[in-house]
Amino acid sequence: MPSNSPPLANAPNPASITEAEAEKITSLVMRRQLALSLRVASVFFVLLFGLPLVNLYAPALANTSILGFTLTWLTLGVLVYPITVALSYYFVRNSDAIEADCVQITQAARSETHEAQP
Repeated sequence: MPSNSPPLANAPNPASITEAEAEKITSLVMRRQLALSLRVASVFFVLLFGLPLVNLYAPALANTSILGFTLTWLTLGVLVYPITVALSYYFVRNSDAIEADCVQITQAARSETHEAQP
């Protein structure tokens, strides 16, 4: 369970690691954040832009009545919100995990730096 403190609050002093290590860690975090962002955005756009394709290629499915709404209107008017909330929750949870990994990597680099010094 994530703590209530900001994810990078326990990060070691950046002065204790080299600039090259800091750049490497930052690059790793940015690549992982980008990959996460692209995955979440891809799912959202497939769902959002797939709906017109369902209307075009499967009109019987799109016009299926559920709770008095057609599937298209139910999706646009109701289901898009819980889907967005679920994707947002997934993104934030995984983003926090990436940042926590960054803290662990930074702490490991810091301890290796201190062990290497006489």
